[in-house]
Amino acid sequence: MDQVQLSLNHKKKNYIRHKPCSDKLMDQNNGSEIHTGEASIYLQKDGKGPALFLLHGFPETHLMWREIMPLLTEHFTVICPDLRGYGRSSCPPSDKQHYPYSKKALAKDMAVVTEKLGFTECFVAGHDRGGRVAYRLALDYPNLVKKLCVLDIISAVDAWKRADKQFALDFWPWSLLAQTEPFPEQLIAAAPEAIINNAITDWGTPSTIFSSEIKEAYVRALSDPEHIHAICEEYRAGAGIDIEHDSHDLAIKKQIQCPLHVLWAADGPLDNWYKAEGGPVAIWKQWANEVTGNSIKGGHFFPEESPEQIAQFFKSFFLNRV
Repeated sequence: MDQVQLSLNHKKKNYIRHKPCSDKLMDQNNGSEIHTGEASIYLQKDGKGPALFLLHGFPETHLMWREIMPLLTEHFTVICPDLRGYGRSSCPPSDKQHYPYSKKALAKDMAVVTEKLGFTECFVAGHDRGGRVAYRLALDYPNLVKKLCVLDIISAVDAWKRADKQFALDFWPWSLLAQTEPFPEQLIAAAPEAIINNAITDWGTPSTIFSSEIKEAYVRALSDPEHIHAICEEYRAGAGIDIEHDSHDLAIKKQIQCPLHVLWAADGPLDNWYKAEGGPVAIWKQWANEVTGNSIKGGHFFPEESPEQIAQFFKSFFLNRV
């Protein structure tokens, strides 16, 4: 592993560039970059049929869908992008409000990618941070998203409103990575492997699910200072401007127009924390009229634990057989 150094202050950023995350775990012939006007989005695309976007979470990249994608290509044109600031996608400059890393900005990337790939509508599934981009895409581009599936999340504003001691302990990236730069950037740069090890051992998924190759890929993706800063900016947006956007939409009763299905880890935080309110489905019903959902056996990374099960569900839900 290359040694990582990071030197940041408010006037100058000195970055050491690292090799991008290796794509040897997926077919490089299916990889491409699309420029959205604000960012360069790396993606893997394969298959035939309607467009299905699979959006990754933290600390993953498009590689989280490596076993699910091939199971869907007979029915869909499957598109697995790296969100801006993650993996092999670019890291545009941010601003004081962190707007370039807001979910609005990341969702706009996906809307532009959809258009540039020649599609006028799409299905979308998103896990973790990707789930937040997915529901924002559905809110801001209602004519684009036909069906939406979010994995192991509730909305940002709902999560923060209900935050308590357990939330702070279990969801530590939300508060730690949102701290003022360069503090979290320096911590991650000093020990990216520690971040990955914590995620794959403490978030409910057996660490044996992750091969040494995929673990190394995730570590490398979290070892480039430019991407580290971008990821922290995305978390800063999540603790600020994303809440403002969500709150505004709730106030004006703006809703997701398409069918929404929620999947969450059985006996995980979403399964346990919100029982008094009726669980994740009840919380999401303030955002959409047509909401269904169920828990999935496994930890937070259940798409990587049970790729066949998740792929089968996606086929059933998006092809109207659920």
